[in-house]
Amino acid sequence: MTVTSSPRRALDVLLGDPARELVGAVLAAAVPDTENTGTPNLRSVRPTAVTVRPSGATLVRYAVELNRPDGTPVRETLVAATGSLVPEGAAIVSGEIGGEPMRVGLWRWPHDPALPALSHVVDRDRLRTVLAHAGITPTGPITVHVRSYRPARRAVLAITTGPHHLFAKVVPPASLPGLRIRHELVSARLPAPTLLATTDDGLALMPALPGSSARTALRRGHRLPDAEALENLLDRLPADLTTLPGQPDYRRRARHYAAVLALTALPEGSDRSRVAALADAITEAEPGDHPVVPVHGDFYENQLLLRSGTVTGLLDVDTAGPGHRIDDWATLLAHLTVLDTPASRDWARSVLRHVEGRFEPKKLRPRVASAVLGLATGPFRTQRPDWADRTRQRIAVAERWLTGR
Repeated sequence: MTVTSSPRRALDVLLGDPARELVGAVLAAAVPDTENTGTPNLRSVRPTAVTVRPSGATLVRYAVELNRPDGTPVRETLVAATGSLVPEGAAIVSGEIGGEPMRVGLWRWPHDPALPALSHVVDRDRLRTVLAHAGITPTGPITVHVRSYRPARRAVLAITTGPHHLFAKVVPPASLPGLRIRHELVSARLPAPTLLATTDDGLALMPALPGSSARTALRRGHRLPDAEALENLLDRLPADLTTLPGQPDYRRRARHYAAVLALTALPEGSDRSRVAALADAITEAEPGDHPVVPVHGDFYENQLLLRSGTVTGLLDVDTAGPGHRIDDWATLLAHLTVLDTPASRDWARSVLRHVEGRFEPKKLRPRVASAVLGLATGPFRTQRPDWADRTRQRIAVAERWLTGR
């Protein structure tokens, strides 16, 4: 795999003018022109999600608007990737940019080479076969709505047919065994989705669970579970999760987030120095000794479904495994702090009182700061127009957590 000599080179290319030419070339080959009347007219190419690695490997998802040669408007989703983020099977465009070699992998939704099951989910005939394997006979039209798509990593789609409300999660085929075992373990003890059917190409079908997300409850002023209820939920995670692979610890993640921020979202040298100093302080803080226990691994408000303040669903158990309970709490506190609404601040204060009764604040705060630093990459990743200001605001939040101010 050819990697450009400048870590930022791929980012500059995929977010700059050359991206339009790359996208246009893919669409000219991929969008059928049955009348042979010419090539599509590309109207706009807008980046909607950006993933960057410290090495400079970059992946960009684009929302594309074009007109077919007959004038019919069309919307497409395309993805371009470089370096280690290019999956096997992507179409490759090679060339030179500014005298440096560059190799770009490209694909068009839903034909993600890392997620081969994705095109099957959006194909109604193939989906009917999967539903049949799950014992579900469609009694009417099948509707499929995309809930999330992280190119080459995963997609979540909501499926409705008659009285049946389902979700399909699509992951790389190699990730499916781990996903399957985590769902089997967790759903046996907690209100996590059971898997109704899986396919070898990376599809997991599961039922929709009752309730609405805790984020929705925050927004609507509904009742929320207290910290003791959340503690009980986490205590019920099965011990067998500790035999599975775990996640990188908060210090490694802080280094990673700082490198990504320096590469992508912080053009000012003073900002980069600030983030580097913050990552140094996080990694140098005394972590303390904590027992290895089963953890969720990505525990925050959007992973909880609630009904009248009671947890009815625990979602996204893909990350469950061995870890430290303090880190699950740190992740929740980081998300609630970044939401920064009156309701989220109240819930965060209540949770913090509970957590500080169990863990030393000086051991908790670096972990929350690391999680907030990860969230600071979000505004650029989602290409918000005000990403620079929001990034700096989140860095400041991480600093306040670290220092206890």
